[in-house]
Amino acid sequence: TSTCLFSSQVQMSARKVRDQDINPCIEESDASQKCLDAYNYDKSMCSAFFLRYRNCRKYWHSVMVQRRRDGIRPEMPSAAERLEMLAALGGKPY
Repeated sequence: TSTCLFSSQVQMSARKVRDQDINPCIEESDASQKCLDAYNYDKSMCSAFFLRYRNCRKYWHSVMVQRRRDGIRPEMPSAAERLEMLAALGGKPY
């Protein structure tokens, strides 16, 4: 049963990674993966994509921390709310 439990945890984790309301950097993650696929996993060819993903994670983590401090729930804005926030900024700041 432990294998079954582990399998369901992995599936649940994979769903979270692909959930737009939980993961604000799906687009950047997908772009990094496509780059790796295109360049036969030569990481040196994809450093710009990795940097964009890392900056995305840092940005949304800081938003989440600030919302937590301010007592705002949910701590991570929904996908629709994030789109509004980015539009107000004039685009992605990362």
